[in-house]
Amino acid sequence: MISFLVGTIEEKYENTLVLDVNGVGYELQISNNSLVALPDVNETTKVYTYLHVKEDGIALFGFATQEEKGIFMKLITVSGVGPKMAISILSGMKISDLIVAISREDVSLLAKIKGLGKKTAERICLELKDKISAVGYGTDLFNYKENLDNFYDENALNDAVETLINLGVNKNDAYRLARANAGDGATAEEIILKVLRYLGR
Repeated sequence: MISFLVGTIEEKYENTLVLDVNGVGYELQISNNSLVALPDVNETTKVYTYLHVKEDGIALFGFATQEEKGIFMKLITVSGVGPKMAISILSGMKISDLIVAISREDVSLLAKIKGLGKKTAERICLELKDKISAVGYGTDLFNYKENLDNFYDENALNDAVETLINLGVNKNDAYRLARANAGDGATAEEIILKVLRYLGR
């Protein structure tokens, strides 16, 4: 079991982190929130990991914090939620909001996450509401819905990143800048315009 890796960040893009550990490049699947939280390319960082082994292959998942890894481990115990789905859920909202949504059994909010249907959201709430505590998130417990403007459309983000790369923007910069401008439900076009304006194009 690989508990964590310490190395230099080589690439960051669309739920993917490439980490150089003593000359070996590890490709990790990672939430967009963790990607934003981790340092920039060429900087050294510590990433917590989960190694998923199945018949058709091996996948390594990464997390910026132990807390996120802990939530991930709970999510994959739910029927119908695999590691990739869990990463999508962790990409869909802040951990504090996710914990509160599950504790409050807010199925409608969870179901807004890309790829997460209502039935699976219901199972997550049913199976995890007593296992995930909102203690420590008291403020969010009353105000987390006020933060919905911070959510972003993952499809719009990915489309914007692809377009920016095609326009000659470095892949890592394209993701970083697009993610920084993807809030408030911005469309791909809006994200692209904001990034290009920032780059002075």
